[in-house]
Amino acid sequence: MEFSRRNFAKKIFLSSLAVPFLTLTPQSLSASVTYVVKSGDTLSRIAQRNGTTISKIKRLNQLKSDLIKVGQKIQLPDPEYYSYRNPTRHLVYQNKKIKVDRKKWKIIVVHHSATNRGNASMFDVSHRKRGMQNGLAYHFVIGNGTDTKDGQIEMGSRWKEQLHGGHVKNNYINEVGIGICLVGNFEKTKPTARQLKSLTALIDWLQGSVLKKRVKFAGHKDIEKNLCPGKNFPLKSYHKKYSI
Repeated sequence: MEFSRRNFAKKIFLSSLAVPFLTLTPQSLSASVTYVVKSGDTLSRIAQRNGTTISKIKRLNQLKSDLIKVGQKIQLPDPEYYSYRNPTRHLVYQNKKIKVDRKKWKIIVVHHSATNRGNASMFDVSHRKRGMQNGLAYHFVIGNGTDTKDGQIEMGSRWKEQLHGGHVKNNYINEVGIGICLVGNFEKTKPTARQLKSLTALIDWLQGSVLKKRVKFAGHKDIEKNLCPGKNFPLKSYHKKYSI
């Protein structure tokens, strides 16, 4: 092809279009959930609790048998009905199997994990090592694109079993408070746009469709003297939207 300024300008223009397209493609679309096998786990139980099937787990991890061992890390496929655009879609399906105690829950408490990465399964292992019999201290975890997709909401076993939380020191707040943790250290970085979108969608879904009432809202540091959920979390705007 004959070189000309017109051809050169055309190539530059097309290249400039390609860059934003690549940037807008969510990196987290390729991320899958890392699950750490714990004592008592079977593939059947893992599949059931995570809204998937044994065959999908085996195919994703190239497992030739159902044999798994404690501490083994496996990848989980997207839960049934998971939607990147609608972050609570899969929760609606999972919640149908739960008898929610609407009278019990009176406040939503938001946390950051204060870690660069993680997910519900990894925090569950960590919390059990710290002596928490029921594992994961929170009821929901919102990923940052490391060990789950960016903005992906995981429903913890405490919500599935309608158990009290372990996310604050105050026993009363643990009894009546729904703990939501966003993965990340927001003293150093900001929550992602997807995480905030999912947090808003989760709170709206809990209050509107699940509890059918407005409940109080707080950041962890509103309850106890600490930094959680971090100086870079937009706590004031969430108070403005959800405080009653």
